[in-house]
Amino acid sequence: MSMSTAEIIRELPRLTESERREIREKLLELIRQDEDVKACDEAAIEGARLLDGAEEEDARRHQG
Repeated sequence: MSMSTAEIIRELPRLTESERREIREKLLELIRQDEDVKACDEAAIEGARLLDGAEEEDARRHQG
């Protein structure tokens, strides 16, 4: 059974401080993972750009 966002938010005040802390820690973990994925994506894109540039340069050398 899954809960909607509204249901989760409604339940938050009923949680103990310990339970809310656990939720905060999980949310922060998810945020860090998202940032790691974004950083990896950006690095991959930059690597692809560098490779594209090198391939274009190589093609120009072989043409002329």
